[in-house]
Amino acid sequence: MAQSMAHQAAIPVLILKEGATRTTGRDARKSNIYAARVIAEALASSLGPRGMDKLLVDSFGNATITGDGATILKEMEVQHPAAKMLVEVAKAQDDEVGDGTTSVVVLAGQLLQRADELLDQEIHPAIITEGFEKAMQKAVEIIDEIAEKIDPLDKATLKKIAMTALSSKVVAEFKDFLSDLVVEAALQVVEKRDSEYHMSLDDVKVEKKKGESLEESMLIKGIVLDKEVVHPNMPKRIENAKIALINAPLEIEKPEWSAKIRVSSPEQIQAFLEQEAKILKEMVEKIKAAGANVVFCQKGIDDMAQYFLAKAGILAVRRVKKSDMEKLARATGAKIVTKIEDLTPEALGTAKLVEERKVADEKMVFVEGCPNPRAVSILIRGGLEKAVDEAERSLIDALSVVADVLEDPYVLPGGGAPEAEIAKELRKYAPKVGGREQLAIEAFANAVEVIPRTLAENSGLDPIDIMAELRAAHEREDGWKYGVNVFEGKVDDMLKLGVLEPLVVKEQALKSATEAAALILRIDDIIAASKLETKEEEKEKEEEKESTSSEFD
Repeated sequence: MAQSMAHQAAIPVLILKEGATRTTGRDARKSNIYAARVIAEALASSLGPRGMDKLLVDSFGNATITGDGATILKEMEVQHPAAKMLVEVAKAQDDEVGDGTTSVVVLAGQLLQRADELLDQEIHPAIITEGFEKAMQKAVEIIDEIAEKIDPLDKATLKKIAMTALSSKVVAEFKDFLSDLVVEAALQVVEKRDSEYHMSLDDVKVEKKKGESLEESMLIKGIVLDKEVVHPNMPKRIENAKIALINAPLEIEKPEWSAKIRVSSPEQIQAFLEQEAKILKEMVEKIKAAGANVVFCQKGIDDMAQYFLAKAGILAVRRVKKSDMEKLARATGAKIVTKIEDLTPEALGTAKLVEERKVADEKMVFVEGCPNPRAVSILIRGGLEKAVDEAERSLIDALSVVADVLEDPYVLPGGGAPEAEIAKELRKYAPKVGGREQLAIEAFANAVEVIPRTLAENSGLDPIDIMAELRAAHEREDGWKYGVNVFEGKVDDMLKLGVLEPLVVKEQALKSATEAAALILRIDDIIAASKLETKEEEKEKEEEKESTSSEFD
């Protein structure tokens, strides 16, 4: 019996595929926590108004200069699976509320660092994650209490929120000018539904062209298209435009099936061509009869149709993107028609001016002066292409936070003030929970203070002095509004300084960071399959085999 057992034990059992690696227990957790912390530390230096930017170069040699957390992580091409989770968290934050991507990753990294210290004290990961969950729920309650309700249509408040979002970007020196553009655009497209305000970012078209300076950027109460008028003989400027939006080709469509036409004389060819011209002329006649003097076509426009349109004095643009057609419909009040037969005077939109202009050596079509447009455009200018790209990212972030506040009109003081208040209240709450979870809640309180501490570090201040001053300020009755004034190097009243952040951004950051930390802490086994060999590696191996076999021969 013993002999057969020994015999069985000697048989090697292969469970995983050859080349697969497995890490278990503490080693797996340490590896994941370390990877996530490295990502968080990389991003930490870009947090806040005094944060630095990153220069990221992809495999094709294209460079991106940015301080936006989501963009940095996207361009980094992260490989480690646990670190990829933080990339997902930043993406979720960006998709949901449009800002706070750096904060969420830095916070998740700090939560994992604090959890690592608890793991060294032999505290089970399940207890840590439960403590973190309770702390997060309490933190959300705390910020809900201190959040201030605002009038969502108050321009001055919305401008402060946009300026706070822009102050941590490359374009911070133009934040006053850009925040005006953002707020004006947002208030133009916001809609009221069932006593609530809604704003879709799709209704604000951000178009960019390098050249001039950032201060030459402008808001157009209409739509700008990166297209040109299709025919040189067409008018380049039309006032009091009647606009037709057509989602059908102004061409003779080829049949779907293959067909042959037998021609026995030149007259037949001539008749065939004349018939084509007649059909195209009829199309143009229908457009003219509807009263349109501007046509935006989602499909192609035949050369012959272009000629007839030009002859009729109609300005036409072809191959306009579907998203731009929808924006044109919202801006001008036109209806998109899929058949030219459906084009009626009622389906036309209006604009005071449609004009082709030369912008930075390229032609663009401006549709301006729309009566009460529900979609607008911001044209960004800048001396460098990289500056224009970063300005676009910054404006989209600013538009996102303004949209957040329009939909949920509650704001918090910025500058790390909510985090300092959360830390103070959680330290009071932890003893009430008791047990080992108390340690996890205290660890969460220490972790959230990473935001004001990093703001101080990035501004060249002593984080120990600032944190001591901040904690002392928060003990006062009105202390909840005190945060780090990075420009003067002291703790200050953030509401007085006009540093405001939307409540939903902070709530989402707390929830996402806690969720990511809990997910990573629960992992105790990493099973990685062997990587697929590239064709080059396979070829090298084959050559090696051949050379060794020939040596033996």
